[in-house]
Amino acid sequence: MRRPPPAVDGSDYWNHNTHYHGLVLAGMPRGCREALDVGCGDGLLVRKMAGRAQHVTGLDHSPEMVAKARRLSRGVPNAEFVQADFLEFEPPGDGYDFVCSVTAVHHMDFTAAITAMRAALRPGGTLVVISLANPDSFGDRLVTARGVPVHYLNRVRHRRRLGDPGAPIADPGMTWTQVRERALELLPGARFRRHALWRYSIVWHRPR
Repeated sequence: MRRPPPAVDGSDYWNHNTHYHGLVLAGMPRGCREALDVGCGDGLLVRKMAGRAQHVTGLDHSPEMVAKARRLSRGVPNAEFVQADFLEFEPPGDGYDFVCSVTAVHHMDFTAAITAMRAALRPGGTLVVISLANPDSFGDRLVTARGVPVHYLNRVRHRRRLGDPGAPIADPGMTWTQVRERALELLPGARFRRHALWRYSIVWHRPR
């Protein structure tokens, strides 16, 4: 699939990742004080989250993406951006009410990343992860194929809003089965779902 054209600075553009921003926002708890977006890219999701939380931190490994996110978010006083490797990042001692990540987990060691996100949550906090995996069965390939018409329908529907922040990309290293099994092992009671545009979601609430 061809990547969308570059995003217009500051615009709410559409691509396979932003398609699932609504799912992430729906997971934010009411009265959210502190939120963290792991792999924030150009900060589009952080700016959306800032309207629902007292303070939002966007973290990204790429200095270029963090610089861009800071520039585009100058008018959002409750958003800040940190350039760091998440697996070396030390969250504040009291943690976050909400942690999310959109297509960044497959850039890291899955077990280490999910464990670190779990640890960053306050008791009662919520984790939402959107990412990619590889098909490993005929059934997986059938589900993957169903995403093709959805992709083209959405490209037509959002043709005036197509955009790409230019963030680094990587191929997933785990299969759907591996992700699901490992996620449920690390996050007992989590909800794992597969979505049309070749993404999965994990939603987990840390017990109080």
